Amino acid sequence: MHPHTLTNKKIIIAGGSVFMGQNLAKWFAANNQIVILTRNITGSANNKYSKENIANSNTRYVQWDGKTQGKWSSEIDGCDLVINLSGKSVNCRYNERNKKEIFDSRTDSTKALGEAIRRAADPPALWINAASATIYRHAEDRPQDEYTGEFHNDFSVQVCQRWEKTFFEEETSCTRKVALRTAITLGCGGVMTPYLNLCKWGLGGKQGSGRQMFSWVHIDDVCRAIEFLWHHNTLTGVFNLSAPNPVSNAVFMEKLRKTTGNRIGLPAMKWQLKLGAAIIGTETELLLKSRWVLPTRLLEEGFTFSFATVDAAFNDIVSHLPRKAYHLF
Repeated sequence: MHPHTLTNKKIIIAGGSVFMGQNLAKWFAANNQIVILTRNITGSANNKYSKENIANSNTRYVQWDGKTQGKWSSEIDGCDLVINLSGKSVNCRYNERNKKEIFDSRTDSTKALGEAIRRAADPPALWINAASATIYRHAEDRPQDEYTGEFHNDFSVQVCQRWEKTFFEEETSCTRKVALRTAITLGCGGVMTPYLNLCKWGLGGKQGSGRQMFSWVHIDDVCRAIEFLWHHNTLTGVFNLSAPNPVSNAVFMEKLRKTTGNRIGLPAMKWQLKLGAAIIGTETELLLKSRWVLPTRLLEEGFTFSFATVDAAFNDIVSHLPRKAYHLF
């Protein structure tokens, strides 16, 4: 069990039906009131995101379209904390239609929340907006942090920059704002599922050269960082949320094979990844971009990571899974 340091608060999670949102809800629901804003329901009667997922009656799902004001807006008035995770997944082909949806789903939802906060008679104390560690350039030469990080003008960087710009342009004079540039988040589910499947079937070798850096963070540390930022009520602006010890792709896969007891791990060449990405409808950048990101500001402010090494993260995650999730036998 984790010590709960956030209690008796009303927390709004926009886009909370995804892996991170569900885990944040589970973490905070025991001692707080959670409202998840989602596009994916039309009413509680056919709500597939049932409360049993959260195992707590303190969680409610409220419909919104991520664009316009509606009944959901009243939930913002009197809440304590807003966490915005809304946005179309980047796990798709980067055609023009998908690119537009990726941009619009992030900026529209951010603007809608900003307007609801401005209209609130009792606005939230803190608004945390998701951002991404992929805002930094492909880096194999040196790590990137909030002070020295560099940006290149590729699509994913443009998405991140426009998202943050929209967020910080929203005027919320009574509400503190933090953008969390979050690394690839590891836990039971989410991106770990395909990685564990690769290991299980003997395909858990390096991807491409294997030299690309893999910045990551354990989902528990995402929750703890949000609690930390709540209590340190002078902190604003951009924070990298990534464990302090990123590893190369080759090391990441090697340690995952070791933790799961899968000795064989065939590598995937770049051409194989391009072919596979086209077949399953995604982009190779998600595997091949070198994300070398450090959480300098959080460390400066005194935050400590429960899972600072990938070994600790893997041991924890695998310990919570049935053997069949990561091993054939």
